[in-house]
Amino acid sequence: MKKLLIVYYSWSNGNTKRIAEMLQKETNADIKRIETLEPYEGSYDDVVEQGHREVNKGFLPKINLDVDLDAYDVIAIGTPTWWYTMAPAVKTFLTSQEWKGKKIVLFMTNGGWPGHVIQDMKKACTGAECISSIEIRFDSNGKDHLETPIHEINGWIRNVKAKIEL
Repeated sequence: MKKLLIVYYSWSNGNTKRIAEMLQKETNADIKRIETLEPYEGSYDDVVEQGHREVNKGFLPKINLDVDLDAYDVIAIGTPTWWYTMAPAVKTFLTSQEWKGKKIVLFMTNGGWPGHVIQDMKKACTGAECISSIEIRFDSNGKDHLETPIHEINGWIRNVKAKIEL
């Protein structure tokens, strides 16, 4: 069995955390949450606007995540959608690692506007082989109601599990 690490960032409703924990429960993988050194503060709308500015500027916030990717065969990476791409904290993580020869699993959550998150994540993981990916939709009001059918998520988890058990 291949050793799996799940790395994720989650901010407002914990939707990405929820998916990361579902994957972890079924795979017994190690799991790590990306934290920004300077936490986002203010109302939901304040953070949404700050996130918009950060994405437009290509801002890479400093993060707190101590992990040795060489200890893992497969790395699953999860992000919420921030203005049609990955959250800046995830971009910081992805661009600070060496991905050549790694196998990755990508997942993203969104409120109905998936943008180009998975493509952007693949591009940031140059040299990696993406063995599975999924877009998971929650309600469009920024809440935590799951819109993607649970059987699709469970099917993706079974697929990931099968690939790491090879």
